[in-house]
Amino acid sequence: MKKARKAKAALITPDVEVVESVEAELYKSVRSYIAKARAKVYTVANKEMVAAYWNVGREIVEKQGGAERAKYGDGLIKGLSLKLTAEFGPGYTSTNLKYMRLVFLAFPNRHTLCDQLSWSHYRTLASVENAKKRQFYLEECAKSGWGVRDLQRQISTQFYERLLANHVDLKKASGYVKRSRPEPKDIVRSPAILEFTGVSPFAYKEADLEAGLIRHLGKFLLELGRGFALVGEQCPIHVGNEVYHCDLVFYNFLARCFFLVDLKVGKVTPEDLGQMQLYKHYYERERMNPGDNPPVGIVLGSDRDEAVIRYTLNEHERNLFAVKYHLNLPTEEELRRELQRERAAFEEARLLAAPQKVAKVRVRKGKK
Repeated sequence: MKKARKAKAALITPDVEVVESVEAELYKSVRSYIAKARAKVYTVANKEMVAAYWNVGREIVEKQGGAERAKYGDGLIKGLSLKLTAEFGPGYTSTNLKYMRLVFLAFPNRHTLCDQLSWSHYRTLASVENAKKRQFYLEECAKSGWGVRDLQRQISTQFYERLLANHVDLKKASGYVKRSRPEPKDIVRSPAILEFTGVSPFAYKEADLEAGLIRHLGKFLLELGRGFALVGEQCPIHVGNEVYHCDLVFYNFLARCFFLVDLKVGKVTPEDLGQMQLYKHYYERERMNPGDNPPVGIVLGSDRDEAVIRYTLNEHERNLFAVKYHLNLPTEEELRRELQRERAAFEEARLLAAPQKVAKVRVRKGKK
């Protein structure tokens, strides 16, 4: 009797497994169709909503006098809000209508709007007063796929200003950072904002910081910028009888080169920079592939001394950066003051180097 039951069960089991397999495959296929359809509907709906709100903003500006200083003030918007809310329901408050007006003023050319961005993206972008900066954030947001919160973070942490900090000529820098094949200084941001790691700035080790960056790798990649992919952590570097370890190694597909990152607790020292130069030379000779550009070294420290950096590095060294990091999110004003200090130190270093360059030119002319 037991044998008969086992035989019957054996006959049933394969059929059950086949049915479950078919169901799983069917669910996967059907789910794919529905997900794609929903995504397409959302994309179309989002595009139409942004276009409609942009047109509402245009109409308001034109009826108010066609300029930023409105001939007819809040009264016109309040009256419009009451009528639209009565007919279409919530969503047309005076505040929202003012945002539509601001978005139109920020993007008066409708062709510059990007279908990939939502209305919430545009509301956030409209708060950026500088036109070049606003366009930069729009393009980066679209190319990098930033969510609204990501965009808000990048603006509040002055992503754009930190990107320009490594450039001598700020007037030309905004054009440099949009190059199709950027240079290292077009990519490296200083200071780095690493508040997402959750590491306490009062008591931590390099291993804690590295673990926090790996645990929140997506946010760290957001901070680094576009084109980065993690190659490995604690990557071994064999030099003679010694074995060193680079904390993090990335490859950037836009700059087509390795980015070597070493983490330090405390101020960046000349020894730290010397060790990074060793790492760079090793990767340049042993790890570069055909078509690669020279590797870039970044020493991340909780502090740095601009004078020490200046006298440690060769004036022609373009691929090694000492970058200060913050484990707390600084206020916009604190960050602005720090960038101003860094800029002043950068200008001072440039002025100190200028007489030496003039002297070299004079020596060359004398030889001729």
